[in-house]
Amino acid sequence: MLVKQKAVKDSQTTITELMIPSYANFGGKIHGGIVLSLMDKVAYACASKHAGTYCVTVTVDKVEFLQPIEVGELVSLHASVNHVGNSSMVVGIKVIAENVKQGTVKHTNSSYFTMVAKDDANSPTPVPKLVLETKEQVRRFIEAIRLKEIKKTINTEMDDAVSNADVIHASEILKSERCVISYVN
Repeated sequence: MLVKQKAVKDSQTTITELMIPSYANFGGKIHGGIVLSLMDKVAYACASKHAGTYCVTVTVDKVEFLQPIEVGELVSLHASVNHVGNSSMVVGIKVIAENVKQGTVKHTNSSYFTMVAKDDANSPTPVPKLVLETKEQVRRFIEAIRLKEIKKTINTEMDDAVSNADVIHASEILKSERCVISYVN
């Protein structure tokens, strides 16, 4: 039975994991790929709780590594559905690292994952409406609408930039860049 609406709080999800030495990069900090994998996991858990079905990641937006995460820290990933479309959901994720020995807590990452609900035939399927119960939830829903509009404009411009790269005038365009053109026409 399809639920027609769900409150934000009904699907909010937190995953906490200890950062172990095998997660570290050559610099001794937790590898960004590990953090992204954990973010994808919590986004899936949150979205599937809201949708009541299998979900897939469509886009990952605004991944920022604000501070490094150290081996031995506890990392908590807080996920919340910020916006729903017909079959899509924007899941906001905030990553917090805690050093329990020092008693310090730091915000290390934030991101937005767009997830799509799938039915048993692997086709997009409708998701419940989102019940907004606080001003913060309303703000996040509106913010997601605005970010979607901005993303559409940026994607159009990026597609145009790729398809219309001006190689003929490369020497002029690149004269102040840190590159050297070494091919012969």
